[in-house]
Amino acid sequence: MAPDYVERALLAARDLIESTVVRHRRELAQDSWAGTALEKVPLAEVVDTLVDGAERTVQVVMSGGEEQTDAVCAALARPARGARRNVAVRLLCRERAASANAIRALVRTDPRCEIRVGDGGPTEALLIDGQLVYVRGGGGGRQATLVEDPATVRALELMFTGAWGNAVALAEYPRLGGRLCRDSARRILECLRTGHTDEVAAREMQVSLRTYRRYVAEIMRELGANSRFQAGVRAVEMGLLPSRP
Repeated sequence: MAPDYVERALLAARDLIESTVVRHRRELAQDSWAGTALEKVPLAEVVDTLVDGAERTVQVVMSGGEEQTDAVCAALARPARGARRNVAVRLLCRERAASANAIRALVRTDPRCEIRVGDGGPTEALLIDGQLVYVRGGGGGRQATLVEDPATVRALELMFTGAWGNAVALAEYPRLGGRLCRDSARRILECLRTGHTDEVAAREMQVSLRTYRRYVAEIMRELGANSRFQAGVRAVEMGLLPSRP
């Protein structure tokens, strides 16, 4: 028993030391960024530093940009040290990000990662421990801000939580075929729900009857539906169609 107790104590001490060192590195990095426009600091450096210093939660809004995807996936793929071994990771992906192979690989390789697909939340953001948020806006300038004001951080976290609650788990997210865009899929699902005949729906979609029916079959397969009615129900459940009053 004694050796086990000593080993656990040593492991706990090592984790504490590692966490302290990582936190210190993050603080030093933040100090070094203070005199520089944050958008000029390489994104990979910022993400790596902040993720490495996390102790409880890492929450990310993924826009689908290649630079952000590479930086976040690389930071999460590195072996976790200290407290980061038990960090809960949530990735909220836009539709474009959901198709990235690196994102889907995280689900298979990192049990800490929970990934959902949806809209809402900040444009592109990294939330750490409910204490600070790194936000990048759109546009050519890609303005970046590190937010530490508690009230603002809380507001951004609430925005993330709301968007997360309305998002769909990646495993349940339908990929509705490579040639069929999401808007077209919604239009077809709406036609199915409203009871349009295939002929009328194909005419409205401006495609041939044969093509329309192929699209319907493709959507049903992706949704795992055995009937058109079931496809409509599942589409509402997954947020592809709004529920009716």
